[in-house]
Amino acid sequence: MKILFMGTPEFSVNVLKGLIENYEVVGVVTQPDKEVGRKQEIQFSLVKKLALENDIRVYQPEHIKTDYEDLLKLKVDLIVTCAYGQIIPKILLDFPKYGCINVHASLLPKLRGGAPIHKAIMTNQVRTGVTIMYMVEKMDAGDIISSIDTPIYPDDNVGTLHDRLSILGTKLLLETIPKILAGDIHPVKQNEKEATYAWNITREEEKIDFSKSTIDVYNQIRGLSPWPGAYAILDGVNVKIYASRISDSFFTTRKDGEIGKIYDDGIGVSTKDGEIIITEIQFAGKRRMLVKDYLHGIHPDTLIGKIFNK
Repeated sequence: MKILFMGTPEFSVNVLKGLIENYEVVGVVTQPDKEVGRKQEIQFSLVKKLALENDIRVYQPEHIKTDYEDLLKLKVDLIVTCAYGQIIPKILLDFPKYGCINVHASLLPKLRGGAPIHKAIMTNQVRTGVTIMYMVEKMDAGDIISSIDTPIYPDDNVGTLHDRLSILGTKLLLETIPKILAGDIHPVKQNEKEATYAWNITREEEKIDFSKSTIDVYNQIRGLSPWPGAYAILDGVNVKIYASRISDSFFTTRKDGEIGKIYDDGIGVSTKDGEIIITEIQFAGKRRMLVKDYLHGIHPDTLIGKIFNK
């Protein structure tokens, strides 16, 4: 069984590891290297690093829609994709004997797109999962082969849910491939009327709107933590907010975004219908820290009455 793998971010790493341990991975396709930081140093994707560690040839086309000829020279039985990041042309989808399958971090047809884990939390979903489907040219719209679900716990953030789904997705894939080889599958078409979309996170979505409900603000913060991080502006300074908890308090005379109370572990900020307590922050140019540690270095009462995003 010869497999061509296509993926880029950290979520894909467990999937590739599972394939390497169980099958012959003859090539890995990942996004081109990026220049990062002030020095613009070249950074490999984690998928590329893993492939090179296992002496697997790596392909990094800028535009796979037109730059796929080298891949057609490979002898592959199956293509497995996982958060690759580009639309794959039909000639590649139809190339392997067993087709092209994708590991997607949602229960399709819900949350198609590039940010399903973030959006599952941000939209207050109580369950999500992983779907394995046949790839088609339309984004995440292929027939469903198998799926597995998991609860979204109230204290989950993107990091914890990401790691759990990565493990579940790998397990599901390794259970599904033998069934594909044996012809023991019954793909199900997606119901287009039930499709929802999880587009990549925009900068606007990262900024906290304290005029929303407390639960919406809470879900936004944990749905963006630890990456890319929600933020608000205080005294003209960008403040990343990584963790919070919901308060029972409600200050009827406070404005949205106004700091109304200081707690041992956090800063109480008014919302549309209550108060959110911010417990982990990072000021621009500073290190990430617990709010209780930040409060030790200032006079907490000076924060009362200040307004985020004013």
